[in-house]
Amino acid sequence: MFEKLSGSSGNVIGYKASGKVTGADYDKLEPEVEALVKREGNIRMLFDIEFDSMTVKAMESDLAFGHKYHNNIDKLAIVGDKKWEEWMTSMANKLFANEAKHFHTADMDAAWAWLREN
Repeated sequence: MFEKLSGSSGNVIGYKASGKVTGADYDKLEPEVEALVKREGNIRMLFDIEFDSMTVKAMESDLAFGHKYHNNIDKLAIVGDKKWEEWMTSMANKLFANEAKHFHTADMDAAWAWLREN
C-alpha cells in the first residue's frame, strides 16, 4: 500500500510503500499524481520503500506509471536500505524520471532536501 508522507508540499510529494503493493494501490495513487501534475507542472517524488512484496499487476502498473509521467518527474528520490533499491534507482534514471537518486533510510531528511533544491 502507499501512504502519502507529511513532508509533501507544493510540487514535492512523497509516499511510503509498505506491506503488499498491488495494482489497486497504483489505481489510487495515479489520480493524486495526475492532479498534482495538472496543478504544479513538473513534480518531484520520494518513495520510501518498505514493502514486503509486489504483485505482477503492481509491477505492470509501476512501468506504465513511469512511462506516463517520465517527462513530468524532475527528480525521484528512492529511500531504502536494500541493494536492489540502489539498482532500481539506476533503472529509474532511464525509465521514470529526469533524475533519480538513492538514499539510505537514515538519510531521509537529505532526500527531502535534495528534492527541494533548484
